[in-house]
Amino acid sequence: MNSVQRKIPYTPKAPIRQGIYSQAVLVDRTMYISGQIGMDVSGQLVAGGVQAQAKQALLNMGEILKAAECGYENVVKATVLLTDINDFNNVNDVYKQFFKSNFPARAAYQVAALPRGGLVEIEAVAVLGPITDAP
Repeated sequence: MNSVQRKIPYTPKAPIRQGIYSQAVLVDRTMYISGQIGMDVSGQLVAGGVQAQAKQALLNMGEILKAAECGYENVVKATVLLTDINDFNNVNDVYKQFFKSNFPARAAYQVAALPRGGLVEIEAVAVLGPITDAP
């Protein structure tokens, strides 16, 4: 059986990992992006509530996607974790600024707590290379 290639893309433009994980792992053409919270590159949560944190999390994700030479259009699955499911619509308002068409599959869950007291965390799976839509 042939082996698949694993790479660890990295960018200093997204927060430096705080634990024993990678910003993302690329296996063949599939990239698994670790959950991003609304933390800036200095390691601080951004002010402004759940919408500001969702925007920062998605900006961080965008930098990780760029490090692997792709973009939001390559995301095929996202998972949104919220400390309050009532923030779902507020996060959607931000989410649609980044994902404009052919939306990725998605799940959203309420969780008891997130790292550093974050209000939202977003993880994703992306496929590298050009994507064409089937008729």
